[in-house]
Amino acid sequence: MSSGRKEDQTILMGGRKRLQRVILFCLLNFSTLIVPGTGLTLRTCRISYNVALCVKTKLTAVPRDIPSTVTGFDLSLNRISRIQISDFKNLLALEKLDLNFNNISQIDNGAFASLICLKTLNLNNNRLVKLGEDLFNGLTNLTELRVNRNKIQIVASTAFQSLQSLKLLDISSNKLRHITNVHLILQQLPHLRTLSIRNNNLTTFDSWELTNSSIELSYLDVSLNPFTVFRITADVFPSLIWLNLGGSSRKYHMKWEVHNKTFLSRVSTLDISGLQMDIGDMKTLLQTVNSSLESLRMNEMKHNLKELISISCTIPTMSKLQLRRNYKRISPVSSDVFKLCINLTELDLSNNHIKNIQDNAFRPLKYLRILSLGQNMLSSVPEATRNLAKLAELDLNNNKISSLGCDDFTNLTMLRELSLNQNSISAVKECVFKDLFRLQVLKLQSNHISTLNNAFKNPLPNLRQLLLHTNKLTALKRGEFQGLESLSNLSLHHNQIKELEGGCFTGLTNLTTILLQNNHITKDTLTESVFKDLINLRRLDLRDNCIKYENTLALREPPFSHLSRLEMLAIPSQHCKRKSELPYNLLQGLTNLLFFNIRDIQLISLDSDMFTFTPQLQTLDMSSNDIRNLSSELFSPVRNLKSLYISRISLGSLDFLVDANLTQLEFLQARKNQFSVISKDIIYSTPALLYLDLQGNSFTCDCDNAGFIQWVQSNNKTQVFDAYNFVCNYPSDLKGMKLLDFDIRFCSVDVEFICFVSTTCTILLFMVLSYTYHILRWQLVYAYYLFLAFLFDTKNKNKQAPSQYDAFISYNVHDEPWVMGELLPKLEGEQGWRLCLHHRDFEPGKPIIDNVTDSIYGSRKTICVISHKYLESEWCSREIQVASFRLFDERKDVLILVFLEEIPASLLSPYYRLRKLVKRKTYLSWPRAGEHTELFWQKLCQALRSREDFGEDRFLLTVMDRPHEPV
Repeated sequence: MSSGRKEDQTILMGGRKRLQRVILFCLLNFSTLIVPGTGLTLRTCRISYNVALCVKTKLTAVPRDIPSTVTGFDLSLNRISRIQISDFKNLLALEKLDLNFNNISQIDNGAFASLICLKTLNLNNNRLVKLGEDLFNGLTNLTELRVNRNKIQIVASTAFQSLQSLKLLDISSNKLRHITNVHLILQQLPHLRTLSIRNNNLTTFDSWELTNSSIELSYLDVSLNPFTVFRITADVFPSLIWLNLGGSSRKYHMKWEVHNKTFLSRVSTLDISGLQMDIGDMKTLLQTVNSSLESLRMNEMKHNLKELISISCTIPTMSKLQLRRNYKRISPVSSDVFKLCINLTELDLSNNHIKNIQDNAFRPLKYLRILSLGQNMLSSVPEATRNLAKLAELDLNNNKISSLGCDDFTNLTMLRELSLNQNSISAVKECVFKDLFRLQVLKLQSNHISTLNNAFKNPLPNLRQLLLHTNKLTALKRGEFQGLESLSNLSLHHNQIKELEGGCFTGLTNLTTILLQNNHITKDTLTESVFKDLINLRRLDLRDNCIKYENTLALREPPFSHLSRLEMLAIPSQHCKRKSELPYNLLQGLTNLLFFNIRDIQLISLDSDMFTFTPQLQTLDMSSNDIRNLSSELFSPVRNLKSLYISRISLGSLDFLVDANLTQLEFLQARKNQFSVISKDIIYSTPALLYLDLQGNSFTCDCDNAGFIQWVQSNNKTQVFDAYNFVCNYPSDLKGMKLLDFDIRFCSVDVEFICFVSTTCTILLFMVLSYTYHILRWQLVYAYYLFLAFLFDTKNKNKQAPSQYDAFISYNVHDEPWVMGELLPKLEGEQGWRLCLHHRDFEPGKPIIDNVTDSIYGSRKTICVISHKYLESEWCSREIQVASFRLFDERKDVLILVFLEEIPASLLSPYYRLRKLVKRKTYLSWPRAGEHTELFWQKLCQALRSREDFGEDRFLLTVMDRPHEPV
């Protein structure tokens, strides 16, 4: 832009001769002389809930067009290698920055200095080798920092100096190697509560190297380090409550040297998964936390697990035990494994390949409330669970259970959640759940259940969630769920249901969500009686069924007429390929519907009254149909619509928005349609629009889109997703060009600049005219009258009407005595000529100039009685001008000059036309007639009789003495 301004200045200095070129240049380029406003549309990212999302966009540098108001910035999964000092300088409101999974190897000092509000910074999965001096300067409010899975080897002494508010630091999976690097970190972070330094190839842990660290860590993860010794000789972790000592994959045996039990006296959660040490050291370790331990994790252990379980269960405070992925070390589960675990309330035995559990294995666990046996190889519900009278949660997912018996859950009257998903159950019996009166959640999804056998007719009064999806159900019978009076969530999707008997949902008066997508439901299945009992239903999902209607005729019994509280309805269908329509009253009764999804149902039209029953509708998805045209009347009942999805419907225009009155619309997605022009009217018809997605349309690069292009680049409210990648398909010579690269300067000129130029020109013109009038006033007046005479002469010169008078007398009022006393009696009284005099013969009420012109052209001759007063008269000047025009334009001898006074040539000089006439024509002089007045009147009479042939005018009069020729 600066070069453009210099060029303008050069042109302006070129002189007045090039003024026109300068003005034209300014008119075409004025828009480029103004710094464009920062629009909300971004080149590679998008904004969602005030977060800039640039995920997986192949960026190699931080984009610079991010609005300064964003509070979140996600740059993960890109190719950025360097963070520069200017990358974030304008993002003063940023609170969360995610740089995960890039190639960052260099961060300039001060790169984060302006991020005074930043609270979370993620630098995971990059290539940082060193954390340099003052790297995190300015991050005084940062509370969470993650730099795991880099290659960090060196930590500068002041790297974390500015992070006075930091509470969580994850620097795992790097190459710190020595605990002194950790010491440098800790001594700068007085408020740190969570530290993860797992997998850093640390070989020793000596507390004396942390003696100067005055921190109160609560959570410490040092797992996956090949420690050979773990030595604590001072109370450096007085507030530690969570400790992960999990071992590495290397076959190192760690030596435990913590002889003072008070050093870890507050640890309540301990993870020693995969830890390898002598059994004696293991006992010592567990004794160290004997007074506070509540939760112990011993996954993937290499030791004699039964012995470790016995040791750990002697800790009186321990209540939670996790034993995952121990495989053969715990299978089968015998009766002596947990004989000392009488205080356990939670036991996790998932993923151990357990096939058998002895009937008395869990008998000692009288207080057990949560038991996880998922991802094992059990073929039936273990009888051992029947001894757990206080059990509230039982997880048996992902086993090989094929059937359920009536006694499988006997005595489990306290059970609240039961997970049987991902097994091989083919049927359930009516008696299976008879004792589960307190059951709230039942998971039976992903089995082979084909019939329910009245299993839910018996009361399960507290069941709220029932998951039956991904089974083989084909029909739902009347009263199938009548015992589930408290059920609120029913999942039946991905079955083979094609029959819904009337009343199949009887009793489910508290149901709020039912998922029926991906079944074989047809329009004939959907009757009014099916859903009439679901009076509190909020969400109904019927996607991927075969619900097709052939016309828009009204249904006699609309299927949803009783669902007045329904808020979400989805009926898309990919199973049927034939074209469909929707009855205009399909939605009758849905007065509170907020979300309606009819995506991909081969729909060809929508009745204009479709939404008259849904005045509260806020989200409408009708994408992937063949509607082609939408009328504004369709949307008139839904004035609260906020989100509209109309992608892939072969839409040729968005003009329907102009009159649709969707003033609340905030989100519009219209991808892959057939429109090519977005007019200003469309833009201004949706004033609340925040997000616009028009990907995949074929735009026209011409002035019809100029308003849209300008709006995209300048508006600060609406985000037009991926606008910088919109491509032109028309005209052919611009095909493939980016829409926003189209030059719109020739489409419009800045109105303000036009006003400026117009005003300037008007003022200059006024000044020039004022100056000219002041200096050349009389010359202008003369030119004006000359022009008027010319106009009237041109107007009348071709008139062929016969002459009314023989002569028109042009004279000044001061010469009237001579005219009335000498001329008039002689010519009209004695000789009988018809003369025209202005005071006598002009038509009253007619403009003077018209009277003059008509009289001259209505007379054969014009006699000009010239004197000094005549020359000073404006009207006399007009009369002689009209007569002279007639003389020269008609080429007729119509003018007779009579001089009453001697007039020197010098006085005739200002009267150019009269001077010219005197030089060319003969004239009569009254003073020179002297005593020979009879000769004067004879010559005048001869002139009046002469023919009007211009070629002979010089021979008509006897040459009289002329005045001297004007110089």
